[in-house]
Amino acid sequence: QVQLVESGGGLVQTGGSLRVSCAASGRTISSLAIGWFRQPPGKMREFVAASRGNDANAYYTDSVKGRFTISRDNAKNTVYLQMNSLKPEDTAVYYCAAETSITASYKWVGDYAYWGRGTQVTVSS
Repeated sequence: QVQLVESGGGLVQTGGSLRVSCAASGRTISSLAIGWFRQPPGKMREFVAASRGNDANAYYTDSVKGRFTISRDNAKNTVYLQMNSLKPEDTAVYYCAAETSITASYKWVGDYAYWGRGTQVTVSS
């Protein structure tokens, strides 16, 4: 069983930065595929970024490439999403997700068995 707790959301102005965290327990993050998703108001949950096990590659949806960075701190068993140059359209509840079976598929909600409760990110214009 994997437990995930997100933190670090908040209110920021357009162009600002935030870092959201996902603290994992139950498994070491090096053995997990980790994904960040977001759900804007009134919309479906969508993929943002992913990092898989010991794979050095990171994966991003096109709208955040060059602005968001996913990273891991194995010592703290925590995954981060650094968000820079934020835009109002980035406003959403941000969710961390994890899967113990690392496969080629990583950008769908169904690819992950474990989810945190989310943290709100609001970008004001």
